[in-house]
Amino acid sequence: MTEILGSTAPAGDLIKDVTEATFMQDVVEASMQAPVIVDFWAPWCGPCKTLGPMLEAAVTKAKGAATMAKINVDENQRLAQALAQQGLPLQSIPTVVAFVEGRPIDMFQGALPASEIEAFVNKAIEAGGGSADGGLGEALEAAEQMLTEGAVADAAQTFAAILGEDDKNAAAYGGLARAHIALGDLDQAEAVLNGAPAEIADAAEIEAAHAQIALARQAENAGPVGELRAAVDANPDDLQARFDLAQALHAAGDAEAAVDELLELFRRDREWNEGAAKVQLFTIFDALKPNDPVVLNGRRKLSSMIFA
Repeated sequence: MTEILGSTAPAGDLIKDVTEATFMQDVVEASMQAPVIVDFWAPWCGPCKTLGPMLEAAVTKAKGAATMAKINVDENQRLAQALAQQGLPLQSIPTVVAFVEGRPIDMFQGALPASEIEAFVNKAIEAGGGSADGGLGEALEAAEQMLTEGAVADAAQTFAAILGEDDKNAAAYGGLARAHIALGDLDQAEAVLNGAPAEIADAAEIEAAHAQIALARQAENAGPVGELRAAVDANPDDLQARFDLAQALHAAGDAEAAVDELLELFRRDREWNEGAAKVQLFTIFDALKPNDPVVLNGRRKLSSMIFA
């Protein structure tokens, strides 16, 4: 795993109790390497007891892109006074300060919801020129490149490793499913998607993979393009033959021609077979990237027919 995504720092290295004696080393000097989120707290502070664990969770999630320093103000009053003299007064606690490259760049006081705490940490990481996802974005790009170049097994391993780090990564679920599709294992591809958490089940990447599985299953039973083309040419009103031709064209890798046939079918009879042409068009659109010219042109033509 570490060979794919890079090593992640142990929790003990990410989160430290810092004192006056170690402040320069663990905050100022450390922030030259990666942002340091400093939590000024006290044992008697009620909100601190809630905020602290939330900060720790956000820093841990960043997987080494930032660290956290916990400073008990009761035990380090001279440090608090020194910071106040340098323009960083601790008027109330909890106070959280982000140090980047040796200086404070952002702060907040009081409790915040988890989403805002995570955004605060990510903003500090980005200010320091880092990546808030712990390198997962780069790993996803690498896996997609592997898949494009035909290194399908390596891509599948990388997508699986990403899911080991982030089990709610919709792009990795979709990528792993597409890798299994490329390997010809449609059942396993479907199992991957069915294993995705409910909260991301409707993500675009997962819906796209579902659409690709549906099209791949159709391809297994697609007829010969030549014979179907001849049947359509002989009888343009044979809508079943035209629908079968569209499936065969897509199975042969010609999505644009498949869309054209489905659009023509829709133009001739949009209600045929319970609107099968429109359903098949949307399946193809979902399987492709939203900015694919086939999708953009196909959606435009379909819309012009619907709203004509």
